[in-house]
Amino acid sequence: MTDLFSQEPVAPLAEMLRPQTLDEVVGQSHLLGEGKPLRLAFQSGKAHSMIFWGPPGVGKTTLARLTAHAFGSEFIALSAVFSGVKDIRGAMEQAQQYLSQGKHTILFVDEIHRFNKAQQDALLPHVESGLFTFIGATTENPSFEVNSALLSRAQVYVLKSLTEAELKQLLKRAQSQAIANLQFDEAAVDTLVGYADGDARRFLNLLEQCNTAAGAAGRVKIDAEFISNALSLNARRFDKGGDNFYDQISALHKSVRGSNPDGALYWLCRMLDGGADPRYLSRRIVRMAWEDIGLADPRAMQIANDAALTFERLGSPEGELALGQAVIYLAVAAKSNAGYKAYNEARAFVKQDKSREVPVHLRNAPTRLMKELGYGHEYRYAHDEPHAYAAGESYLPEGMGDPAWYQPVPRGLELKIGEKLSFLRKLDADALSEAKGEAKADEKGRA
Repeated sequence: MTDLFSQEPVAPLAEMLRPQTLDEVVGQSHLLGEGKPLRLAFQSGKAHSMIFWGPPGVGKTTLARLTAHAFGSEFIALSAVFSGVKDIRGAMEQAQQYLSQGKHTILFVDEIHRFNKAQQDALLPHVESGLFTFIGATTENPSFEVNSALLSRAQVYVLKSLTEAELKQLLKRAQSQAIANLQFDEAAVDTLVGYADGDARRFLNLLEQCNTAAGAAGRVKIDAEFISNALSLNARRFDKGGDNFYDQISALHKSVRGSNPDGALYWLCRMLDGGADPRYLSRRIVRMAWEDIGLADPRAMQIANDAALTFERLGSPEGELALGQAVIYLAVAAKSNAGYKAYNEARAFVKQDKSREVPVHLRNAPTRLMKELGYGHEYRYAHDEPHAYAAGESYLPEGMGDPAWYQPVPRGLELKIGEKLSFLRKLDADALSEAKGEAKADEKGRA
């Protein structure tokens, strides 16, 4: 058993416990279980180019190394953060030397999304020629970050964060191989698992810090209070610009739209806890009010705006309470996307339609000439009409039918709006019927 307190230099716990076979890998059972895609790929005996996509600390580098071992290949690793075209060229030369010795190469590029288009393109000819088998690792969506030509030549495998049970399994392995002297109570384990946030490397680093702190304190029993006091527990994993960020924004928005206040609060607090800019969140909350509540409850827009202004005045953390109460109100408010849909349909129509003239009776007539040309002639002032409504009047260009874009939903204030519009449409229909009757009478009179 390795003693972490010895004076001899030792590898980090994460490196000491790095799996040497597929069966030692903790997690990714959807890929590595019997009959699952990656297990079958290993059993095929033929290596193929692949991209491992997943969050940090889920085994991307480990799987790449195991692939090289399984197929008896030489392993060349590059980090896209530190490597350039020169490094790629050097790797190609090394792979060529291995090939001349009858050895195949697996080229592993960590954080492949950090390579620009030219750097990714530099790999293509060698992937196609079979000089090496390419394996890339990325925390970003390869659909957006990897060139389509390179992406089309590699199988994408999606790796998942480790579950609580899998992290606890990892703890048992660490205790059996390196930290058998430590005893964790249930609350301590839950604390470590929570802060690891599905990241195996982070979990093992926390265990290593805990082991060091326990040694310094001369104790072997570890509880949650000791962990909180002794370790530097940073915010949970949160990528402010990647998929994780937008996935959580999507979850917040959909929780509001789905009228689930607890879900909305959870995702808001997750993002705040992870370091998201509250001002960005306040802008998104205002957007939600207009997109998903709309005229069904106009108070939602006011509350969203007031919450944003409150945060500007109070700052963090006091102002975050206003954002929390805003998402609660939005979640429980009556929902309507009628205005949102009507606006989008009108924009789409105008974009593809011809430029239609403004009807003469709707034109402004500030000059005598304009009045003589008939501008504004026969315009009916709505306030002088019954119900303050000019029944039968047209406000669209000539020849354009009623598009009926805005269709209020039978919820909240829009229920009343819908009733009013139905009443006004009836007035229009009555006016049209009356006008037709007068036209027929005129025809008979002339006859």
